[in-house]
Amino acid sequence: MPDIADVIAEEIARRTDDISSINQRIHSNPELAYEEHQAHDAFVSALHTLGFAITPHAYGLPTAFSADFGSGGRLVVFNAEYDALPGIGHACGHNLIASASFTAFLGAAAALKASNQPGRVRLLGTPAEEGGGGKLKLIAAGAYRGAAASLMVHPGPGHKLPPSVRGVSFVRMLANVKMQVHFTGREAHAAIAPWDGVNALDAVCLSYNAISMLRQQIRPYERIHGVFRSAGDRPNVTPADCTVEYYVRSATRAEAEALWQRVRRCFEGAAVATGCEMRVEPLNSYADVRPSRALCEAYVDAMPQGTVAMDEPADILAGSTDMGDVCYECPGFHGVFGIGTKEGEANHTKGFTAAAGTQDAYERAVECGMGMARVAWKVLSDDEFAERVQKEWEEDIGLAAEGKEALREDMRLRMK
Repeated sequence: MPDIADVIAEEIARRTDDISSINQRIHSNPELAYEEHQAHDAFVSALHTLGFAITPHAYGLPTAFSADFGSGGRLVVFNAEYDALPGIGHACGHNLIASASFTAFLGAAAALKASNQPGRVRLLGTPAEEGGGGKLKLIAAGAYRGAAASLMVHPGPGHKLPPSVRGVSFVRMLANVKMQVHFTGREAHAAIAPWDGVNALDAVCLSYNAISMLRQQIRPYERIHGVFRSAGDRPNVTPADCTVEYYVRSATRAEAEALWQRVRRCFEGAAVATGCEMRVEPLNSYADVRPSRALCEAYVDAMPQGTVAMDEPADILAGSTDMGDVCYECPGFHGVFGIGTKEGEANHTKGFTAAAGTQDAYERAVECGMGMARVAWKVLSDDEFAERVQKEWEEDIGLAAEGKEALREDMRLRMK
């Protein structure tokens, strides 16, 4: 059998132009959630030209795709994100995520071809991570069914890393419960007959202040933040219909749901105090990222020595992602690599957008993709390692389920 590490490296070197073209195309043409038509078409065209079996508009999503290689054996899925943010483009560097996963898929496919061993790899185009919950729909459609692992890397602020370190492997991210809350009151002329009105904006303001006070009593890693979506039209008309949108984050899905119940009571109290009616509309909520420690250790070993830390700094990438839900479907890896940012240029800023478009950032993404290809090969070819990954995942998800049920029981007892 040929040296698989060399096969992976040589294939990636041969496909540099194809990967670079995808990277530049996506970064220079930012598209919002579920509107990533150019990115979708670019991938479909490139993969078709390279001879892969490609399914456009996969799993019922117009801007998702699926490319598969191999047969039998275990399945490893690489996630390619490519949606951007309103007004600031690729301020989360999804062009680099797509490039790294494309790189990994090409390298792992070459390894399978050279070895002639059973196994399958899939490059999955996953739209709408930025609030749209694309992976939730892909999960429901069966895109990860039977997968032995799902791998991706995410760019982060390089200025947070020590000079010799370029990435972090084991990265936890918060669960995120997202809700819109609608208050309904009664219109009135604010000057002629204010006593006839029921002010929905008052309910919004009361709930805002109650939640601000609640923040004093939550855990250090928990987050609550929201915006006013509608807050009235004219000062002389009592606002009758107002809407807010809130994100509630905690370390696990169960804890985030428990925190949301505390936040909900702030809204309910405001509704009672003002006489408004209240309606809650759930949005796409994300589970916490629960990375596979075995996959993370393998990734550290696969990368140049000393360039990837296992789990420090722990706050290299805060926030939430729909990759968390994938981690509840199969063993997951969501490592972070740093790109050339300065202080104040973390994700979701214009400075990060600029950094994500540099040649250095692209080269780091390709390096990470090569590392992921090696990890994928280990999953596909090493039965003992794959068994360890699966066993640890099952144990971890079992503990998560137990924790969720314990919190629910605690809430039931409190409500009696």
